[in-house]
Amino acid sequence: MMLREFEVGPGSMVLDPFLGSGTTLLACKELGIDGVGVDVAPLAVFVSKVKIADYDLEKLRKTARWLLSQPFRRPDLSCVSGFVRQFFLKPSLEDIIFFREKIREIEDPVVRNFFTLALMNAAMKVSLAYKDGAVLKVVRDKPVPPFRKFFRRLVKRMIKDLTRLSFKPCRLEVYLGDARRMDFLEDEMFDAIITSPPYLNKIEYTKVYRIEYELFFGDVKIDPVRSYLGLNPKNIVDQFPELNLPEVAKAYFHDMRLCLEEMFRVLKPGGRVALVVAGGVFPDRVVESDKLILELAERVGFEPERLIAVNKRVATTRRVIKIGEARESILIFSKPGV
Repeated sequence: MMLREFEVGPGSMVLDPFLGSGTTLLACKELGIDGVGVDVAPLAVFVSKVKIADYDLEKLRKTARWLLSQPFRRPDLSCVSGFVRQFFLKPSLEDIIFFREKIREIEDPVVRNFFTLALMNAAMKVSLAYKDGAVLKVVRDKPVPPFRKFFRRLVKRMIKDLTRLSFKPCRLEVYLGDARRMDFLEDEMFDAIITSPPYLNKIEYTKVYRIEYELFFGDVKIDPVRSYLGLNPKNIVDQFPELNLPEVAKAYFHDMRLCLEEMFRVLKPGGRVALVVAGGVFPDRVVESDKLILELAERVGFEPERLIAVNKRVATTRRVIKIGEARESILIFSKPGV
């Protein structure tokens, strides 16, 4: 665990500017370390907040008994788009909408969010959806469990999982924001930054979460331009003109430079950074993202420490012609001390 590697403990503050599912902040909570997470995706922010929240277990059990004992009334599905309907059997979708409306009656927002996440997870498990990269596909022959039985089991397991966790007091904050422009954070706030930015050309588009957003975040407007690095290739500065990189790679490294500049700004002198990154595979080459990002970090002012290759795979074109080796790596670098 990088928190222990960096000897970060209580009294320190950690930043994860690409929060995702909240793994870094959850680790902070287990060790009693203050932390801040940032993500451009409302879904990621919501999931992370639910994971790190403090819960009254008896209140969750009581609410679960109330929720799961509610007599079913067939809901109106006219509010659900045809796009989303194609991914569900009608009985499953009726159950999902029924429970969604019941959960919205829960007054305590922390408890309400807990059951919303449970419902969201259950809904996707009984859907006919398959996320193939950036595309949602319908799998007609996918075996689908009965929704109510599955939802009941999932709620019980989530509550049971909370009883096994041991958390220590700390202060955690989650922001909906852009890692390229973190002007809501002060200079030199953090002792360490631990994160994993989107991988070059292995980026999940916002639209693969369209089902979750429509069913559970209907009032949230998603700006796809801010959903991941390298999406908008306009007004970029080519960081590596000598390499003649693909346009999406030029945009990606332009954005990574902006992110690294922000990390440098908010990190204390002597603070350390751990970045998990991966190579980008293109038809004619493998772009060694790890080496290039480490070079960008050095340009920004960081001192490179280590590049640790944790996973390697052979990259091919036309399935048989080897074009290189794609690495997944951990980059470690630091901000010079005073």
